[in-house]
Amino acid sequence: MAIPTSPIVVDAPVESSSSAVSWAPVIAGAFVATVVTLILMLVGAGLGLTMVSPWSGESSSATTVSIYAAIWLVIVQWVSSGIGGYLTGRLRTKWVGVHTDEVFFRDTSHGLLAWALATVVVVALLSSTVSSIVSGATQAASTVVGTTSAAAVTAASNAGPDLSTSYFTDALLRPSDPRTAATATATTAPGSAEAAATELSRILMRSAAAGEMSAEDRTYVERIIAARTGLNEADAKARVDMVLKQIDDAKVAAQEAADTARKAAATTSLLAALSMLIGAFIACVAAALGGRRRDDDEEAYLRS
Repeated sequence: MAIPTSPIVVDAPVESSSSAVSWAPVIAGAFVATVVTLILMLVGAGLGLTMVSPWSGESSSATTVSIYAAIWLVIVQWVSSGIGGYLTGRLRTKWVGVHTDEVFFRDTSHGLLAWALATVVVVALLSSTVSSIVSGATQAASTVVGTTSAAAVTAASNAGPDLSTSYFTDALLRPSDPRTAATATATTAPGSAEAAATELSRILMRSAAAGEMSAEDRTYVERIIAARTGLNEADAKARVDMVLKQIDDAKVAAQEAADTARKAAATTSLLAALSMLIGAFIACVAAALGGRRRDDDEEAYLRS
């Protein structure tokens, strides 16, 4: 007769109900990292002010200041990430019954969380500071505008050609002999000089928008220049060609400056992103080192 045997019951592992994230050390590490960032940024601002002097030739160039500022911001990012991550690892409690690899993963995750929280706080603080500066500047500017509105209206009523073409218009109407400028002005009908300058300004603006000056406009401009300045036909044509070349050169220089600024902004953004990624890595490694040091110290204390 077979004796019935009861089945062997194996206790299934029970999932822990507590979260693996210890928010207290994460918040503490992020808070310390934020404070360290602000302190180092103030130190950097103080060092930057010493590089600028009101005396001519004694200040560092803008390029030098920009390079040092970028290097300092990278240092601030890495130092604050390392300190915040290490404190996050040291301040967490010991995980009992957890594999060593899992402990390492949790420590690095805690360092990443502390870095992310500190980054969000710093960005929020900087955004509020910039907004306060902008609002203060706007309020001051509105006060100045309110006290000078009458003068602005008077100046606007007497405004001449567009300032973007005033220099080139003056270059076209420059007399061949400055000593005869007063005599030519006295014998000219009132307002004709201003009318000619305004008309030339409109022609230059339309030509700049179209990309070139039409043949009719060029002939007309050359006749105005010859009549207003006393130049002969050949010299008037040469002056028009010279001024149009200056306009083209200025346009090319503006395009090159805009392209340089675009490339600089793109490079700065990529370097900033790379620096932040390295800062996140430093925070993770520092948190793992801090957590290991915390567990080793506790084990050494228990053995002793």
